[in-house]
Amino acid sequence: MSYTQNQLIELLPKRMQQRFVAHCEPFELVLAAELEKCGTQLSHAYFPRVGAISMVLDIDGHPPAEVGMIGRESMVGSELVLGLGLAKTPWRAVVAGSGSCLRIETATLQQALVQMPELENLLKRDLMIRLHQLSLASTCQRFHSIGQRLARWLLMDLDRAQADEVHVTQGFISLMLGVRRSSVTICAIEFQANGLIEYHRGELKVIDRVGMERAACSCYEADKLLRTELMAMKS
Repeated sequence: MSYTQNQLIELLPKRMQQRFVAHCEPFELVLAAELEKCGTQLSHAYFPRVGAISMVLDIDGHPPAEVGMIGRESMVGSELVLGLGLAKTPWRAVVAGSGSCLRIETATLQQALVQMPELENLLKRDLMIRLHQLSLASTCQRFHSIGQRLARWLLMDLDRAQADEVHVTQGFISLMLGVRRSSVTICAIEFQANGLIEYHRGELKVIDRVGMERAACSCYEADKLLRTELMAMKS
């Protein structure tokens, strides 16, 4: 696996990148591992380089549902930019795609935010994007079909894996989408029949990327456009 840098870190001035990375440590992302538990205080922030991390909510005994996915374009723990290091997280952070990241202790990050105004401004902008994306995710779950949402989820996961093939089970996908496994199976069979994907024992490969993008709901492109526009805004 080839590792790249987190895009937020890449947006910092070169000297500041070096200063910030010196405070971080490499950390492997293992599929289905929980980085944060609901109701606990954040001990670290995570900056993915390769892989994906899902933000998952559990409500009133219902199946858990994903409300956001984070890859190398963002970070886990962006709420720390508000100075709420002792606040308890309302969701679980679950690895949705294996890979690697840099992580930094909460107290160290908050010190860095004071010392590096450019970092604070960048992470505030990222937090604003996350808030917009959470709203988009809730609307998507309400109005779009399971097939559309599945195509979107797979594309998001593949984007963050920087590959056209990932290891993921239908059971895990059903948990992330908050639907029955049988519903995911039906959609996956349809995708295979239409020549969009190949799937065997947890190994999923996209054969027709353009077709998958057509099968996904409009939220996939809207999500990418949102980040592009907000990151391009002047401070």
